[in-house]
Amino acid sequence: MLLRTASSQEPQTRNEPPFGEFVALVALMMGLTSFAIDNLLPAFDVLRAAFAVADPNHAQLTVYVYMIAFALGQFVYGPVSDMIGRRPALLAGLVIFAAGCVLAIAATSFSLLLAARAIQGVGSAAARVLAVTIVRDRFVGRDMARVMSLTMMVFLIVPIFAPAIGSLLLALGGWRTIFAATLGLGVLLAAWFGWRMPETLHPEHRFPFSLAQVVKALRLTVTTRVSIGYATGVGLMMGCLMAYIGSAQQILETSVYGLGPVFSLYFGVIAALMGVGSLVNSRLVRRLGMRRMGHAGLCGFAFVAAVQLAGALAFGGHPPLAWFVSTVALNLMLFSLTVPNFNALAMEPLGTVAGTASSFIGAYTTLFGALCGLAVGQAFNGTVIPLAAGFVILSAACVAVVLWTEKGRLFVPRNTPGSGG
Repeated sequence: MLLRTASSQEPQTRNEPPFGEFVALVALMMGLTSFAIDNLLPAFDVLRAAFAVADPNHAQLTVYVYMIAFALGQFVYGPVSDMIGRRPALLAGLVIFAAGCVLAIAATSFSLLLAARAIQGVGSAAARVLAVTIVRDRFVGRDMARVMSLTMMVFLIVPIFAPAIGSLLLALGGWRTIFAATLGLGVLLAAWFGWRMPETLHPEHRFPFSLAQVVKALRLTVTTRVSIGYATGVGLMMGCLMAYIGSAQQILETSVYGLGPVFSLYFGVIAALMGVGSLVNSRLVRRLGMRRMGHAGLCGFAFVAAVQLAGALAFGGHPPLAWFVSTVALNLMLFSLTVPNFNALAMEPLGTVAGTASSFIGAYTTLFGALCGLAVGQAFNGTVIPLAAGFVILSAACVAVVLWTEKGRLFVPRNTPGSGG
């Protein structure tokens, strides 16, 4: 059957990894995409030179093509995993990801490299969808939000080190070595998951392929006000993150601040503060609830974004480095108080269709975020003003969406049974 009852949420699996290993493995599933993006950032200038790319903003396409394909791929894996199980769906996706890595290593043109990045994105979508789905299989409410926060905290270690690792690989063997390392990480994930993670979907909860059932699940997702509202909020906040990732190399390493190789250090410090935000959220969410934490993070983000834009305008688009880094770092720390809770709130009513719901929500939020980030990133003009303005516009829109979702009320927890709000 498509629908599952709340009383049967806890899968009966054997030889489950202990909690710490479970979190680490799910974090690696989510962190695969982070690594595949962030370790390539130091190679932007090398790629532009290697493939004679004239427009410096076009190097950002290696990020955004990946993310758009990553978003579209997520539409598939959730329904498939509801039919055949979580394990085979993930392992199939990792095979596709590996094929994309091999094609990238062999790429002889920028167009072929972008095609390889798209294949990588489609494959790694399985890891993102199944990570959230497996967590939803095992946890509900505030416990789910706590696990998602811990997962985000662990996988945020990746962007702390990924640019530095990318710079080292670039120095040792060129840009193709970066893709070889990414391939190695995918193989490691496949081996660890295949060895240690049992199937988390009950056999009786699988259902045969039926377009009508998939449509029914999608209809439930998009017509549930809390789910679609918070999913839209996640997409807007993801747009802020993607705008920063797409612009960071040009802002920090080359065009604005000219930090050169030190760029990796600053990028890592900002990522570390995102990890701090996730740790804080994991510690407080069970006591304060997802709504209080998420709404506080969002309101704080919008306020700091306005301050950031004011500073950018006051200094003609070139504020002091300390100002830029501190405001961005604070905002991305607040991002970590917002997105895990919004993701959990979006998934909370959808346990009966967790795979399909995770697939749709992941695809929707990622595609929306990638397109918003692309618009902001391609507006880069040698200053930090487009990024700061993008943060203000996207966070203000997110506040409006959350107000609609909650019918004008913020910071008010829900007291329904099993709710983590």
